[in-house]
Amino acid sequence: MVKHDKINAQAQELLLQMMETELGGEQVYRTALTCVLNDDLKKEWEEYCEETIKHQEVVRSVCEALGVDSNADSPGRQVVKHIGNSLVKAMKMASDSGDRALAELVACECVVHAETKDHANWELLDQLAEHMKGESAEVLKQAYDEVAQDEHHHLFHTKGWGRELWIQHLGMKAVLPPPEEVKHVESAIGASRAEQQREKML
Repeated sequence: MVKHDKINAQAQELLLQMMETELGGEQVYRTALTCVLNDDLKKEWEEYCEETIKHQEVVRSVCEALGVDSNADSPGRQVVKHIGNSLVKAMKMASDSGDRALAELVACECVVHAETKDHANWELLDQLAEHMKGESAEVLKQAYDEVAQDEHHHLFHTKGWGRELWIQHLGMKAVLPPPEEVKHVESAIGASRAEQQREKML
C-alpha cells in the first residue's frame, strides 16, 4: 500500500463537505427532474445526476487513499446537508404550488446553488493538490482531472438554462438550448463570452 502524507484537519473537512455535497447533489437532481418541463434540460439533468453519482465514488476513493472516513461527520458537513435538504424542500414547495413553470425555474436555481458549492469544492481540491507533495498530491490531482469538466458543465450550463428559461417566462425571446450549451462552455470566461453572443443567436 502506498504511503501518503497525512492531511490536516482543514483538508479532511473539505473532503467531508465534498462527500456531503455530492450526496446532496444527487437528491437535488432527482427532485429537479420531477419539476423539469423542457425535454433537452431533462436529458441534461439525467446525465448530470449519473455523473454526480460517479463523483461520489471519486470522493470516496480519495478519502480511502488518504485515510479519511468518508462517513465521518463534522459541523461543516452538517451545514452542507442542511442546505441540500433546504434546496430539495424549496423545489417541492414550488411543485406543490401547481405552477409547473415556476417549479422548473426554482429547480434550475436550486441546481445552480448546489453546483456553485460543488464547483468551488473541486477548485479548492485542485488548489490543495498544488500545495501537497508526493502521492497524496497525485491522488488529488487525478481526482480533479477526472471530474473538472463535468463540474464546469453542471454549473455554467445550468446557469445558462436558468437565465433563458426566466427570459422565456418573462415573455421575451429566449435562446433554448442556451448559448452555454450550444458552445460547449467549460469555463467562466467561456460562459461570459457565450452570454454576450446570445443576441446573435436569437
